[in-house]
Amino acid sequence: MSATVIDGKAFAASVREKVAGHVARLKEEHGITPGLAVVLVGEDPASQVYVRSKGKMTVEVGMNSYEHKLEADTSEADLLALIDRLNKDADVHGILVQLPLPGHLDEDLVINAIDPAKDVDGFHISNVGLLGTGQKSMVPCTPLGSLMMLRDHHGALSGMNAVVIGRSNIVGKPMAQLLLGDSCTVTIAHSRTKDLPDVVRRADIVVAAVGRPEMVPGDWIKEGATVIDVGINRIDAPEKGTNEDGSVKTRLVGDCHYESCAERAGAITPVPGGVGPMTIACLLANTVTACCRANGLAEPEGLTA
Repeated sequence: MSATVIDGKAFAASVREKVAGHVARLKEEHGITPGLAVVLVGEDPASQVYVRSKGKMTVEVGMNSYEHKLEADTSEADLLALIDRLNKDADVHGILVQLPLPGHLDEDLVINAIDPAKDVDGFHISNVGLLGTGQKSMVPCTPLGSLMMLRDHHGALSGMNAVVIGRSNIVGKPMAQLLLGDSCTVTIAHSRTKDLPDVVRRADIVVAAVGRPEMVPGDWIKEGATVIDVGINRIDAPEKGTNEDGSVKTRLVGDCHYESCAERAGAITPVPGGVGPMTIACLLANTVTACCRANGLAEPEGLTA
């Protein structure tokens, strides 16, 4: 069997196109422009890249982008004061504080200071509780993107057996809640799960989100299962040679061993080019959703859970 490759890059482009269309209608029919504020504390290189990419795509879909770059030694009081101002700013519909934060800042305190209605990352404890009880919430972007791709590939997910490998608050737990919401039978597996290979082999849907490079081999996958690989791991690639400084070149891999899993799966997301592009696309979708809710307008179809 040769798996269908779920092209996250193309799917994310279609999501951004839907977002752009909805933004244009909000402007034309209601005179409203959705606004996303991103807060970056410090100069973490990876975070800087993410923030630049988010800002660029926010503008491309017609939304307002507000970037707040703070020094690494910014006090907790100053950061909380900025969040308070953004909470009160009617032009800002979505607020994202880029993680990780410098060690002297309490991430939970900062995240829970964001107005839950503007929490487009879906990390606020109120949104976690709303999602867990099946109520309307802001949904974390990576699980939302994964769900969109599963729905697009399968249509209805009702009755399917899903295994989520990983129990993080950012991906594993909300992913399980979303799959339950679509009437899957869901198992959350992790590093201490007994007979993990056998648990995974029973799954029609496997979502791998553990952060361990190529942890899931092909013989764990049931014939025809759908594999959503959330992992993005950088490993040495000596076959690519060395850099100018003599260090070994690297490459990106997922939590699944792609080649062997693709031989058994019915469909699979690649790394890179699978779930990754969907995360920013869903951030934009969440911002539009938050804007519509704030103004009592109909939410965009196909962009929410």
